[in-house]
Order: sequence, then structure tokens, then C-alpha cells
Amino acid sequence: MAHHDTVIIGAGLTGLSTAFHLKKHGIDAVVLEKENRIGGQIRTFTEDGFTFESGPNTGVVSFPEVAELFQQLDGKCELEIARESSKRRLIWKGSRFHALPSGLVSAVRTPLFTLCDKFRILGEPWRKRGTDPNESVGALACRRLGKSFYEYAVDPFVSGVYAGDPMKLTTRYALPKLYRLEAEHGSFIRGSIAKAREPKTERDRLVTKKVFSAVGGLQRMVEAMGKDLRIVTDAKDIKVMPVGDGIWRVTYNGANQIECRSIVTTVGAYALPDLLPFIDSERMQKMTSLFYAPIIQVSLGIKDASGLVRPAFGGLIPSKEKKRVLGILFPSECFDRRSPEGGALYSFFIGGARHTDYMQKTDDEIREIAIEAFHSMLKYPIDMKPDMIKIFRHERAIPQYMSDSGERFMIIDELQSQYPGLILAGNMRDGIGMGNRIHQGAEVAIQISGYLSQ
Repeated sequence: MAHHDTVIIGAGLTGLSTAFHLKKHGIDAVVLEKENRIGGQIRTFTEDGFTFESGPNTGVVSFPEVAELFQQLDGKCELEIARESSKRRLIWKGSRFHALPSGLVSAVRTPLFTLCDKFRILGEPWRKRGTDPNESVGALACRRLGKSFYEYAVDPFVSGVYAGDPMKLTTRYALPKLYRLEAEHGSFIRGSIAKAREPKTERDRLVTKKVFSAVGGLQRMVEAMGKDLRIVTDAKDIKVMPVGDGIWRVTYNGANQIECRSIVTTVGAYALPDLLPFIDSERMQKMTSLFYAPIIQVSLGIKDASGLVRPAFGGLIPSKEKKRVLGILFPSECFDRRSPEGGALYSFFIGGARHTDYMQKTDDEIREIAIEAFHSMLKYPIDMKPDMIKIFRHERAIPQYMSDSGERFMIIDELQSQYPGLILAGNMRDGIGMGNRIHQGAEVAIQISGYLSQ
């Protein structure tokens, strides 16, 4: 039987981040991964001059740990910040994309929002605070900003980030920073001004909020993180049990056993019942009720774009517009060497929480949706055909932080208190972005280090 300080279940970004930081703390950890590769949903493909992702395309430097990670990976993987032009974000309305306002003049001129709401936003700092702690993102946006801002800014934003329904996502769980602006300052605008005026340390300044990838694709990042870690892939049928005296026993692949003092799970909530059979069914059911929005991603490339590409991060489609795609990212406009010179690479996102039935569509049907949008929305002539189309299906892509999240978080805290050494991590709590995952891994490593030193 093997012995380690810590066993981490799952070699996705959270698990790798946790193991990476535990190694820095000098803690002996092993990562068990059921697949034959590391990275979870992060995977990069290179084909015929195109470099494309099957999962997340970008992250945001939203925590210092993101910048610090790439500093620590120096020589193994290089941070790539999106081009300045990628700050331009597009929203579909009517028959074409319009740029989201980036200043006062564009805010006045934009056709995205009604004249009434443009004037109404001037009163946002004096609007009353909300009283419902479980108010949805959509309801909050309508109340403070107006219906057109909800329909043509907040709704597509939530579709782009969560692939979800803003009327079902609870603000204090799904967008806690936005929630705190109103709760603590009474206003988004006043809160943003106050935050901007707060003194910042050198470490705080690492949080640039810039969009990032890794040179050569995000898989380079996870491979660099895993390079010097102890990882076991193809670890099937993993089960965890407490065996007394602060010791945990982990079995996998039938006969393999590990004893350790701490356990970190980073898997989806749906995988916990088989993994943690000692947890009572009532609490387990409340954790596994977490809904994950399904996503179909279509990578589409064209070698000769004939100058039709536009400088932008991508375009989002409000649900009001009744289109069959949630959004289109422009990776080749954000990062270098994602397409052949003069070509273009696009990522189409289809399905989401509102269209779970799209997962039943055939590849031919999904291909037809992407090609139709390629012509009608990106305005490529009908006689121009894509040179590359790849379809990636993610049945459980993005967890939806709805009103039941508070009870789930409370149960996680209860279990971690009841079973010392157990940490339930992953994207079922603490945010869904890559920055959230890297930050959580660093925080978990600090928590484990403190626990093991007792």
C-alpha cells in the first residue's frame, strides 16, 4: 500500500493547480485521474495550420495567482495576452453585430439600448438597494439598469459565460462581485468608483483583468503544470473512505490502495456518489442536484478569409434574437498563429441551459447551424466554404449557480467539518472561470498545509 500526505482526485485545472501549489509547500501529493490524459476540459488541437481548443478558449487574469502561475512556469509555458483589439465586444441585434459601447459617445449612439434606458442609467447611483438575497441576475439587471440593458448586455453576457438563463442564476452566487457592489455601496457605479480608488499592493496590480491564453494553446499550460507532479492516469473506479485516526484510504483500479491524511476532490458534483460512498444519501442528493449546462462547440477555420475578419473578441447573441447559436469567438483575432496567414478561426457555441435538446442533434445538423451562421452572421459569401470544421460535445459543461447553491455550499462546509482532511473543491463552488480554478487550487493548498502542520 502506498502512502502520501494528500490525494487529489481529478487532473483538471483545479486539481493541477492544487497539486502545483502543494509541491511548493513541500507536501507529498499524488493526483488520480480517470482519463488517460490531464487537463480535464482543456485540450488544444493543431491541424492544417489551425490551433483550436475543444473546451475553454480563454481565461481572465482575475486573480494574482494567474499571473504568478505563469511566472513560476517560466521557460515551460508562456502567457499570451489577447491583442488590444480584442477589447471590442460585439452584440447581435436585428441583422448585424454592433459593438458594445466603450465610451460616452458610443454609449449615446449605440442602437443596442433604448433612449429611455440610456437616460435611466444616470439615476443608477440613487436607485434603492434590492431586498431579495436570492434575486436573479436578470431581475437585478432589469431593476437597476433597465430592460434593454438586460436584453442586449446582461443576457448575452450570461449566455457567453455561463451558457445559462440569467433569470435563473442567483446573483450572489453566480456574480458575487456584482452583488457586493450593490450590497456594500448601494450602486454598481458608486461601487466601481470606490473599488477603483482603493489602494493596491504590488500583488493586487497583477490582476489586470486581461484576457489570456498560453502560447501554442491552453494545453501547453496544463502540461507545464503537470510536468513535475506525481500523477496517475487511467485510475478507474476511485473510492475514498475514512479509516480512523485521521487517515483516509483511496482505492482505484480494483487492487491499488493509497493511505493519506487529506483528500481533495475536484470532480463534478455528479461524480461524488460513487467517489464518496460514506456520505449519507440526503446530503449527497442536495449536492448532486447541481445542474450543468450542456455545450456544443464548433471550431471552424477558413484559410483565405479575403479580408472579411473583424478585430474583436467575438460576438454574443441575445436570447431575444432567437438565433441557434449562443455566441461566436474569434480566436485568430485574439492570439497569434491560430490560423494560417490571411485566414481566420472561429468558435461557435450552441445549446446551453435554454436549449438542452440541441445535444440530441446530429453532427450534420450541428454543422449546418454553424455554416449558416458563418454566412448569415459573419457575412461570408455563400460560395466561400470553411476549410475545417470540428465538433466537440460537452454534456455537463458549466455548473449553474441557482437559488439552491447556498444549501449546497453549507453542506460542503458541514462535511468538511465533520470529516477533517476532506476538501470538496472544483467548479461546483467558488466560480467557474479558469482564474477561479487557479485561485481555488492555491487556496486549497494553503488550507491543506495548515491542516497537515497541526
